[in-house]
Amino acid sequence: MAIKVLDEEKPGDRLRRLVVQADSLGPEEWSIQVLLPHGWSEHGGGTWPLLTLHHGGLDDSASWTRHTDVEHLSRDDGVLVAMPDGGRFGGYADWRSGPRWQTFHVHDLHALMRERYRASAVRAVAGVSGGGYGALLSAAAHPGMFRFAASLSGPCTIRSPLAATTLLAATGIAGRVNPFRMWGVPVVGDRHWRAADPLYLAAGLRGTGVFVSCGLTGRPGALDPPGPWSAANLAEPVVRSTVRPFLRRLRALGIPATAHLYRNGTHSWPYWERELHRIWPRLIASVGARSRRSIR
Repeated sequence: MAIKVLDEEKPGDRLRRLVVQADSLGPEEWSIQVLLPHGWSEHGGGTWPLLTLHHGGLDDSASWTRHTDVEHLSRDDGVLVAMPDGGRFGGYADWRSGPRWQTFHVHDLHALMRERYRASAVRAVAGVSGGGYGALLSAAAHPGMFRFAASLSGPCTIRSPLAATTLLAATGIAGRVNPFRMWGVPVVGDRHWRAADPLYLAAGLRGTGVFVSCGLTGRPGALDPPGPWSAANLAEPVVRSTVRPFLRRLRALGIPATAHLYRNGTHSWPYWERELHRIWPRLIASVGARSRRSIR
């Protein structure tokens, strides 16, 4: 098997924490958090649709349960929720020279969830920040594989000058890796950049429900506590600059999409939790698992 479980913890009735190794990522150990669906039992039958949630840069697989109420939100729904590691700045793509994150998230993860927790082939994916980009990339690069893809403050293209510059700087400085190992030098290595660009691959989203959201200004909004301004807030205007051309491209292709572009709000979890609540009924409905509660 391309992925091996080294350890499993059971900190709650539904929550599982796995430590894994995968051929696609080399010898390093990575973690996956799993929320078991309503009605799941170890010796039961049946299969369950899979929702994958991706975190952003400088975060980890525990970020969704640490920063949001997804464990409570999903408690009555018949969906298996997987929250895999994505590395400090893994990029959610297969690198030219290095880890194959897209292979891990799209293929290895599903194989493990199918074997261990009886995941079905019915899938949806969502993510925040860089993980939102990863959600769109996974769906666009694998037409028909995902019923729904949602990006919360995630870049929708990586090839615009502003997006590429920001991505390379963040990966090199914050991620502490050589950013050109991912897709090479822009323009020179454009074939690799195109293969990892949701806008370029947008035709692959036909038949997939698409949702994107972000703040327009990056200024503190209603959900921000008092505190000093952070340079991370510049991420929202950068994301905004990628969302609009992406939506135009989808319209030109006749692919429907829903967008929620709110004025103020920082690049932070309170807004992403709010957006998760906003899209939760659609996520659940897209994979055929009815939500039993009224979600605001």
